[in-house]
Amino acid sequence: MMSDVEPLPPVDKLVARHQPLIERAMLAIRDRGYWSAFPESPSTKVWGEAAPAEGKAAFDSFLGKDFPLFTPGAENVVAPEKSPYGIELGVRYPHVSASGVDELLAAAQRGMPMWRDAGPLVRAAVCVEILRRMEARSFEFAHAVMHTTGQGFVMAFQAGGAHALDRALEGIAYAYDAMSAVPKRVEWEKPARGEPQRLTKRFVVVPRGVALVIGCTTFPTWNSYPGFFASLVTGNPVVVKPHPRAVLPLALAVSVTRSVLEEYGFDPNLVTLAAESSGEGLASVLAVRPEVRIIDFTGSSAYGQWLEANATQAVVFAEKSGVNAVVLDSTDDLPGMTANLAYSLALYSGQMCTTPRVLFIPSTGITVEGRACGVDEFVSALSSAFDGLLGRPAMAEAILGAIVNDNVLARLDAAGDRGEVAIASKEVASSEFPDARIRTPLVLRVDASDFEAYGEECFGPVAFIVETRDTAHSLEVWRALTTSRGALTASVYSTSSDVLTATEQVALDVGVSLSENFVKDVYVNQSAAFSDFHATGANPAANASLTDAAFVAHRFRVVELRRQR
Repeated sequence: MMSDVEPLPPVDKLVARHQPLIERAMLAIRDRGYWSAFPESPSTKVWGEAAPAEGKAAFDSFLGKDFPLFTPGAENVVAPEKSPYGIELGVRYPHVSASGVDELLAAAQRGMPMWRDAGPLVRAAVCVEILRRMEARSFEFAHAVMHTTGQGFVMAFQAGGAHALDRALEGIAYAYDAMSAVPKRVEWEKPARGEPQRLTKRFVVVPRGVALVIGCTTFPTWNSYPGFFASLVTGNPVVVKPHPRAVLPLALAVSVTRSVLEEYGFDPNLVTLAAESSGEGLASVLAVRPEVRIIDFTGSSAYGQWLEANATQAVVFAEKSGVNAVVLDSTDDLPGMTANLAYSLALYSGQMCTTPRVLFIPSTGITVEGRACGVDEFVSALSSAFDGLLGRPAMAEAILGAIVNDNVLARLDAAGDRGEVAIASKEVASSEFPDARIRTPLVLRVDASDFEAYGEECFGPVAFIVETRDTAHSLEVWRALTTSRGALTASVYSTSSDVLTATEQVALDVGVSLSENFVKDVYVNQSAAFSDFHATGANPAANASLTDAAFVAHRFRVVELRRQR
């Protein structure tokens, strides 16, 4: 009698299809050169003429409707998102409250044994298949990222799509590399008087437990995917708790993942979405549950520190806030330097954890091509660079994106009291989205002694020109700032090898990655997967790096099974 049940797709074919990419990614994390597995251009030459319209139509199909997703323990729906571009979203998601957490976590755990027993290579192949399915929906994801975060479309396509997928694959590669270093089985013999001691030893990679991913509002995919996939490939079920204002990109990711898991015979509840409204505190409820053994978080220092102090049953990977600095000493290319800085400050309206916040400059100025360049001249050159970069509204909108939420806008409006306004912020009108909130950067001028003005991250389009006694004093203040507040990036501009060496020494001491004399089309904000380590875990801004061996090592354990023979 024939069965009416459709046979599951063969996992061995999936492994054969994706193993070459897994091995190529493992090579990439060792050589650290340029490599990308996913196309970052939205060009129709890459995707075909129909892709942009189809992706936009897919995004539009979710608006004002229930998102097609099942979440164990959910009751009713919640629609918490507002587009920074002013369009109505109204996407409704299964709502998880504290009363549903028991059911959610129980469901997450049920599929663990089968997922564990599948082994590292099968799990890696399934995860790569998920990435490929996401890649095929890149335009759809881009619109979702754009209209929840305020990123411009091209940036949303790149950072929210291709670059996020690269970071995910990087996490998979590191995790698979670590797991495959453990042999599955050995025949062990120890010489002894008479017969040798003989044991058969099996080594099984086992998951830690439920992994909780707490999403952020500005880069929901880029920041979440590394932990999401590093936990999943090491055998752990993943509960995704998105930021209430940026749910849709992660809802899409969870939906794709559940579909692939189910297609290959695994429990789809290995990955779930826990959506809530702002202020409900669901992350804090989940974070301290004994079933939750891994937490990935991007956000404020205050909440990151709360997780580290209270979620003691879990290993916490936290990227928190910091104050990124630029040390200005000398340059042979003032236009190139200020153009580079202007782009770094303006990109996505400074709503990046890697954006420079503080520009240290001697009060006597810097040296430009052997001559003195005062602070006023530097400010004028930076202002001109902003004008050249953002002078055309369409270009300005593409670079700046939109202000992500009211908190950032209020912070910008209040920041003028923290120093002398050197370059004022301006409104930019959008031709396509009349309700979009778009602002150019505000640059304030303060003295190094006014630490309270610039010593906290002012997230958004706000930067400080901080006047010091000289470059040595700049390095001294920068050292103290990074040691106490942390940083994810740092830059220096100098034609002096002695200054560069001294700056590198400070960077090593305080544990922050340093960019030197960037004047062309590469910027301190940018972080390339498979080459750049995003954050170091060596200062207060983050306790982990995306992505290195330490980021994956605590997500699994090895259990040994010994049998005498």
